[in-house]
Amino acid sequence: MNDRNEPRFRVRARHTDSTITVYQAYRREIGGPAARLGRFPSSWKRDRMTWIKPSFLWMMYRCGWGTKEGQETVLAIEIHREGFLWALRNACLSHHVPALHGDQASWKRQLRQAPARVQWDPERDLHLNPLPHRSLQLGLAGEAAARYADEWIAGIEDVTPLAREIHGLVRAGQLDAAAGLLPEERPFVLDDEVLARLRA
Repeated sequence: MNDRNEPRFRVRARHTDSTITVYQAYRREIGGPAARLGRFPSSWKRDRMTWIKPSFLWMMYRCGWGTKEGQETVLAIEIHREGFLWALRNACLSHHVPALHGDQASWKRQLRQAPARVQWDPERDLHLNPLPHRSLQLGLAGEAAARYADEWIAGIEDVTPLAREIHGLVRAGQLDAAAGLLPEERPFVLDDEVLARLRA
């Protein structure tokens, strides 16, 4: 994870031949039923953009190890690989890059029309400090959010206890033990064409 030769833009995730695991954090009223049912409850808002994160440690940074208000339940959501790839192929970068988008008006038009958007944020270490390479965040709205909720989910697990255990080890200075509990995140291979469109 601290490899200086790590590419700046690369999707790293826990994945199999058919699925990829992403993370989200919700208040207990949504996270609890989602983990029990294997799908989001009716109170889950379909009309809002939802952000999924393949990086466990970036999720820990975002939710404060599950301590932030409204993010107390951390979910590992296994989704079908085809759905994840569909979202990336139909995504637009969340910020304007002239070499990719041309003028700003063209980018804004693409952003409005795209059912998904990508942003790259610094990956995090066990202390949640930023690393030189980037972690993918994938925002889903409209058709993408509906497909995510209705078609792509293969399973949902409440990993809040794992987050708390790792956090406790980090706080105790037991970094090797903490690292040993992290989900194994390997490079997720993307077509060069897809990644080229999404590099910041």
